[in-house]
Amino acid sequence: MADAPAAGTAVATRRAAVLGRPVGHSLSPLLHRAAYAALGLTDWTYDALDIGAEDLPVLLAGLGEEWRGFSVTMPCKQAAVDVADLVEPLPRLLHAANTLVRTEAGWRAENTDVAGIGMALQLAGVESVDRVAIVGAGGTAAAAAVALASLGAEHVDVVVREPSRAGDLLRVLDTLSVPTAVVSLEAAVVDASVVVSTVPVGGQPVVAALPWRAGQTVLDVLYDPWPTPVGTAVTAAGGTVVGGLDVLFWQATAQVELMTGQPAPIAEMRAALDAR
Repeated sequence: MADAPAAGTAVATRRAAVLGRPVGHSLSPLLHRAAYAALGLTDWTYDALDIGAEDLPVLLAGLGEEWRGFSVTMPCKQAAVDVADLVEPLPRLLHAANTLVRTEAGWRAENTDVAGIGMALQLAGVESVDRVAIVGAGGTAAAAAVALASLGAEHVDVVVREPSRAGDLLRVLDTLSVPTAVVSLEAAVVDASVVVSTVPVGGQPVVAALPWRAGQTVLDVLYDPWPTPVGTAVTAAGGTVVGGLDVLFWQATAQVELMTGQPAPIAEMRAALDAR
């Protein structure tokens, strides 16, 4: 649990934000602001800051005590681990953090992506898996690997454009003792019944062109624009698509608790997301 500000603190306003580039499309401000309103945290604000990974050390070094936490998105997730004063075991394993929380000892790196992916899959009816596939190899892919391993994955196909860039993901899967196979994206035939796609918008057309089939469940971590090309292709083939909004929602509820020290108001946060 996050270190909540001490009673009587002189800090009049507590600030949080989502960091990334691009970040203008993010719905994190909507969710966190809804949570603050429901919790009566009228002195909390939440913004979106467009920064790259190289900007993160300078940003954190110049912040005042009013800053309590950050949601971290691409391309800053690995940098968040590198600059944190404290790193929890999960982001250390992943070398990716999607959350930074202010503590008395400095900035602590956390990862709530694993919980978000796991909840999204389970609520879509995926209670256990055997052979699965992950498309992409970045920080979100590593989080997906942990979530899938927790659901019992016995084999993971890692589908990537450049296999040389899959080192971190393969390291995580090796640590989890999950057998893997690396498959080139251009020649991929994805046979797994459960697939997690973590590719950004620019890579969607190639992934959408894969030979999807009926019976597959595909979690696409993107949510804007929606439906994504991948989601449209999977639906057309008769598969089931799980959208990135569910991942965003459940990882955000965990972030609210870490940053504020209070239980997330799930109903109010969901209502705000549904209204949007």
